Order: sequence, then C-alpha cells, then structure tokens
Amino acid sequence: MLRIGHRGAKGYVAENTLDSFGEAFLLGADGIELDVHLSEDGEVVVIHDKTVDRTIANASGVVRHFTSEELWRLGDVPTLNKVLHWVPKNKFINIEIKDKKATHPTVLLIENFTLNSDLLYRNIVVSSFDWEILRLVKALEPKIKIGVLIEDDLEAAFQFAKEMKAFSINPNYKSLTKEFVQKAHASQFKIHTWTVNHPEDITFVKNLGVDAIISDYPDRL
Repeated sequence: MLRIGHRGAKGYVAENTLDSFGEAFLLGADGIELDVHLSEDGEVVVIHDKTVDRTIANASGVVRHFTSEELWRLGDVPTLNKVLHWVPKNKFINIEIKDKKATHPTVLLIENFTLNSDLLYRNIVVSSFDWEILRLVKALEPKIKIGVLIEDDLEAAFQFAKEMKAFSINPNYKSLTKEFVQKAHASQFKIHTWTVNHPEDITFVKNLGVDAIISDYPDRL
C-alpha cells in the first residue's frame, strides 16, 4: 500500500510547496499528490485554488493573472517542472489537473521528463475530477497513467475507468465499500482513496484493501 502525502504534508507545512513535499518524504511518504494550474506566462504551476487568496498572504486574484516568477516570489509556488526534477526518482507523483488549459502543457512536461526512460511513467499518475481532461490526456499520450477522481458515484467512475483503460479510481474514502474495492481489483484498477486523516478512518480503508491512501498526515499511515 502506497502512503501519499496530500499536497505534501498539508497537515504540518504550507500545502503544495517544496517544503511540504520534503516533509512528506521525511514522514515516510511513498509519494505526493499535488494540484496544477496555468500561470500568466504559460507555466504549469503547483497550486490548488484558481485564485491565490487562500494560500498566498498579502495577495489576491486569479492564478492565471500572475507569472510563475511572481507566484514563486510571493508564495513559494513552484512550477511542475521544478517539482518533477526535485522529487526523488523512486517516489510516486499524483498530478491533479485543476485547469483544463494546463492539460497539454502538463502532458508535454511529463513526456519531456520521461524521455528515454519509460520506467518513470510508472511513478506518475494524472488525475482530475473533470473527466474530459483525462480523456484529453489519454488522447495526447496514451502511456500516461490516469486516475479517475470521484466524490461518490463509484459506478460511473468504474465505467469511465474501463473506457479509458485507467490506472486507478480515486474515490472519497467515505463512499468506499469492500465490494467495490474487490470489483475494481478484479478489473485491474488500483484504488487510491482520499483524504484520510483520522486513525479510525485509516484503519477502515486499510481493512478494505485499498492500494494507496492520500492523507494530510503521511506519518499516520
């Protein structure tokens, strides 16, 4: 079972920063989950919200109205390119695309990063709640693994995963059942569940036999 730090070690360090990712690995994480948008200068940047208001002090506005350099200077927002080269090669990376316009640049970054090293595709999964983004990822580069993010409609996610030959289904842990995990495994899908923070919930999903747990507190896994 993979232990994945949600936006790094979000429970301890400012989310989606290199410090947060580093802390997650120090706490024993096998990988990290992060979110991407597109900056004003066309760079894929690692930030969750479409605005900077919540995560960057003394700044407000839409992410797309800031350059990547401004985002780095104002709030330690790294580019995806920087993160891909910074994360140890044996660690897992789940890239959640939040902005459809970031899809093509994200695919290009992954392709360039994995050039001449197909093994590295094993350690990268692209996920999204917007399944049209996942459809586009597969059309652009079929070798990239996708994870179907879903809140509660597990059957719809299962059918889409079959259609897209997805790597994983990534459901909210509250919607999971033992039967669904077994059904997914029978069709060769991994189950990467989120965001599991409390000890009793961690025990619950472990007993279901999930393949990865995404948590703000990777040391609890």
